[in-house]
Parts: sequence; C-alpha cells; structure tokens
Amino acid sequence: MRQVKVYLDCNLTVLLMQLSFQMSVEVERKFLFSADTLIKLEEIGAVCVGQRQFHDQYFDTSQFDLTLRDMWLRRRKGCWELKCPMVPASALCTRYKEITELPDIQLRVKEAIRARDTEASPSLQEESWLSEMNLVCFAEFTTVRRSFSLAEEGVQIDLDQADFGYHVGEVEVVVPEGGDVQTALEKIERAAQKLGLTGDQRVEGKMNVYLKRHRPEHYAKLLSEHIL
Repeated sequence: MRQVKVYLDCNLTVLLMQLSFQMSVEVERKFLFSADTLIKLEEIGAVCVGQRQFHDQYFDTSQFDLTLRDMWLRRRKGCWELKCPMVPASALCTRYKEITELPDIQLRVKEAIRARDTEASPSLQEESWLSEMNLVCFAEFTTVRRSFSLAEEGVQIDLDQADFGYHVGEVEVVVPEGGDVQTALEKIERAAQKLGLTGDQRVEGKMNVYLKRHRPEHYAKLLSEHIL
C-alpha cells in the first residue's frame, strides 16, 4: 500500500505543476547543530512538525555535465527533482529553483548534456531515459530529518542526520518563482539570530561531505570549478 501511495502523491505533484506552471525557489542557510540546538528551538517557540526518513539517489553523467553546472538531479521516494541555481546567492544562503515536473526535468537535462540525438519523453520506464542520456547514480544515502516551524510564517528548520555520519541543520523558506526572495532572506536572518547562529562562513551540506569522503575525484573537479 505504501508504494501505491507514493506513486499517487508523485503524480499528483506533477499534475499540480502542470496546472500551475509555477516552480518554487528554495532559499536556505545551513548550520551545524548539537544537543543544545533542541533546547534553543524550544526556547524560541519552534514547533516540531514531524520526523521522517528518506533515501536519496543523485544522477549525473561520467563527465559531470549536470553538477558542473550546479544542477542536481535527485530521485526521492520515487519522485524526480531537479535543482537549478538561482543567481545571485549570498555568502551564507543558497537559492535553487526546484523543478518537479518530469517532462521539464528531461528537457533541461537534455539541454545541459547536449544530447541532441536523444528523444527523451515522459515514460513510466524511467531507466530508459536515464540510460539514453548516460546518467548514472553517483551518490546514494539515507537521511533522518526532524522538522520544526517558527511562528514567523513560512520558516522551517530541518535537522538532518545522514547515514554516512554527518549531521547538518537548515533554515529554509520556499517562495514561488518570481516571488520575494529578499523577504525570504530577511526571515532566514531573523531565524538565525534567534538560534544564536554566528560566523560568516558557509557550512558544508550533506552532498559536499559525501563527495569529499566517497567521490574525491568528483569533489575535486567541482571544487576546482568553484561549484562547491
């Protein structure tokens, strides 16, 4: 029954995207957390909205055509997502456009890898278009996430523990494409102040650490091109 539910949820998301023709932009700031973070979350009135576990697979070509463009193709719970960078980004916050409609994902991936001879089209046979575009899984891990919301509308705080031994927190605001990103940045800054976050160095995300530990050649290439 769970597999059926995931299938329906995924297709409902695609249908809604087709109807609205609108994509979202994730604005987030990462931070390292400890046991004291839970105490601080309670002090500032954050409400726990749940805990979940999910398994992620990331795909690229052997030449890193996607990630060298800071594009991240992910499959989570049977649903596809493509994250594309939004410019400019701040020193501490990242901005990514999140695309969840499979036909749009396939077209953007095709354009990125210049696979002009590939006729990718929506299909239930997902492995077919992956092989046609020479996409392979380069990262795979499971994350346990605890999520909290602040009284300020639209601010979510996630505490992630990955199965390869890394934990990181995120303060996130999601806005529709073309929405007020500056307001999102201001909300994140206020939330960071409430959490007592200091310093002006960007904290590494799960993918950075995973690549550094398990795909050093890939990591070095992205580092040399200033993607990471």
